[in-house]
Amino acid sequence: MTYIDTSVVLAHVLAEDRRPPASLWDDVLVASRLVDYETWVRVHSKRLAETHSDAVAATLGRLRYASLNDEVLERARQPFPIAVRTLDALHLATIVFLQSMAEVRLATYDARMVQAAQAMEIPLVAL
Repeated sequence: MTYIDTSVVLAHVLAEDRRPPASLWDDVLVASRLVDYETWVRVHSKRLAETHSDAVAATLGRLRYASLNDEVLERARQPFPIAVRTLDALHLATIVFLQSMAEVRLATYDARMVQAAQAMEIPLVAL
């Protein structure tokens, strides 16, 4: 199972210089519901909704979503091995929650998330 963060969704949808490999989309993909909101906010802020809405909806539709349940929110309130931003804490807490049920890897282009994942011994997908 692969946890996808917003940086990967945006790279895929916006056809940035860095794009996730096609093989990534063959895995079971999960994300926090935050990914949906973060992606749409970014697309709207760049005024790309008119041209990219279908691609965004299709990409987000491929993900299984984990809710921000009480366990996730409680974990996000706890210390992390390195300083993290608020939304990153929620993403990381979601991964920890999912790891209690299955093996989960993280796909991200965010350098801070990579550092936090390494500090927490969360496996990373090579992008």
